[in-house]
Amino acid sequence: MNTQAPIQRWQTAPPDRIRTDLQLVADLVKEGSRVLDVGCGDGALLDHLTQYKGVDGRGIEINPSRVNACVSQGLSVIQGDAETDLKDYPSEAFDYVILGLTLQSIHDPRQIVTEFLRIGKRAIVSITNFGYWRVRTQLLFQGRMPVSDADEHDWCNTDNIRLCTIRDFVILCDELGITIERCFTVGHGGNTREVRPTSPLANLLGEQAVFVLA
Repeated sequence: MNTQAPIQRWQTAPPDRIRTDLQLVADLVKEGSRVLDVGCGDGALLDHLTQYKGVDGRGIEINPSRVNACVSQGLSVIQGDAETDLKDYPSEAFDYVILGLTLQSIHDPRQIVTEFLRIGKRAIVSITNFGYWRVRTQLLFQGRMPVSDADEHDWCNTDNIRLCTIRDFVILCDELGITIERCFTVGHGGNTREVRPTSPLANLLGEQAVFVLA
């Protein structure tokens, strides 16, 4: 009788393969989960999750060139607009719905977050925190709209139409009756820390934030 353990089809992840915030998100996803990556971009996170966490991953991306890049890697990604197309997904179709640094380009964040928790058991959402102290000082001393290191575009060519802080997002979740199960900040040097989402220091010192919602 063969007593060897079955060989996993995913591998041990190498260090520094993807961005710090994406690695943090990947670490929060359980192996073998069903995942929908909304606004998946070039597919870096989805590819990582497929290879190293063995997920059943799907993606939706509005940019056709990025969709082509994903498909060329063998990823299951479709072109679509999350603000109109998520309604076509059945309830609880996924274990996780992920939105990485894209919420600020969404016209109706309330509707999007609500849809995430309809079609997924949990949602993982990351944001650029415009309450970060460097952003505050830019506006205070330069008198210009701040530019974060995570988004180096000027006010006139950025995709951001909803600039929010950690505190803003926490208040939004409270209003929608959504539970924030876990919250992490990503600092300027890439260091990550689990924090209380209501912590004023988290809102001040976190350049980015990652939330696990239920």
